[in-house]
Amino acid sequence: MSQVSVVKQERFVERHQAEWNQLEAWLDARGDSAKRARADRRSWQGLPDYEVPARYRRLCQQLALARRRGYSAAVTDRLQDLMQRGHGLLYRAPRPRWRRALEFLFAGFPRLVRAERGCMAAAAALFWLPLITMFVAIQIQPELASALFPPEQLAEFEHMYDPNSPLQKLGRGAETDLAMFGYYILNNVSIGFRTFASGFLFGLGSIAVLIMNGVVIGGVAGHLQAVGHGDPFWRFVAGHSAPELTAIWIAGGAGLRLGLNLVAPGQRRRIDALIEGGKRGAKICVGVLAMLVFAAFVEAFWSSIATIPAAVKYGVGALLWAAVGGWLWFGGRNQNVAIEDRVES
Repeated sequence: MSQVSVVKQERFVERHQAEWNQLEAWLDARGDSAKRARADRRSWQGLPDYEVPARYRRLCQQLALARRRGYSAAVTDRLQDLMQRGHGLLYRAPRPRWRRALEFLFAGFPRLVRAERGCMAAAAALFWLPLITMFVAIQIQPELASALFPPEQLAEFEHMYDPNSPLQKLGRGAETDLAMFGYYILNNVSIGFRTFASGFLFGLGSIAVLIMNGVVIGGVAGHLQAVGHGDPFWRFVAGHSAPELTAIWIAGGAGLRLGLNLVAPGQRRRIDALIEGGKRGAKICVGVLAMLVFAAFVEAFWSSIATIPAAVKYGVGALLWAAVGGWLWFGGRNQNVAIEDRVES
């Protein structure tokens, strides 16, 4: 190379040497083992994971520039090696679908729920406040239940949770668990879908469905407690209430987000805001579906067993409430998850 080219190469290397070293250190420390990278994410002090794709693109541009200018093999070979290592990491075969599904369920879904914390908080209030208010009101004035439900329906509720029939399966007759599992899935999913889809009515539909569900559930629970059938009822709902009730207001929160995008699209066209809200809502509904299927499984194969002691039923119910709350609060809480999803796939 000419003296001018040598000077240009030295300046080129001097200008970019630090970022090459950072990328190389990242590949050495975090690129070989995704498992180790996840374990060390909090202690890692080098190149942030989210900057890796941009650094890789710059590296490719720098390699092309070095070749075009005819820089020495010492420079181009090093850049070629870094480029190949980065390419192998960023563009390797995707993970199995089952693994991606599990990662979404345990990390991606809780992050989506927390990202819509405002709508989720509003949905929780719209659901829980009417439920609690109706339950308390019926304890004070039991006749309010007759204004909510016809007499024959109240009689059916009382028969289903009659404490004088301890050998009867709680909450239902002699149907098989498998058949009821299918019924509960259809019933739960239909409620969740209505709660979300009604958000297309500028959010008013989701508001109405959340309030209505809260009033109905609070009315049933309040009436059974008021007439002395509370123990069988609480033993029945203790297990599946956490995933089922939580899924309902999460679906309502997704519906509120959809409606909010229609009412206040901001700088976007209304159709674009609707599409964006629909995509986010659809992802949230995938998690809601998983919660409702799990709730149906617990309801069919655990909740209806009357011979299990009440302390065990309530203990399992408390554990499930704690598990659902911990999952939604802590799941996917890492700023590097997004880049790791791209790196590992």
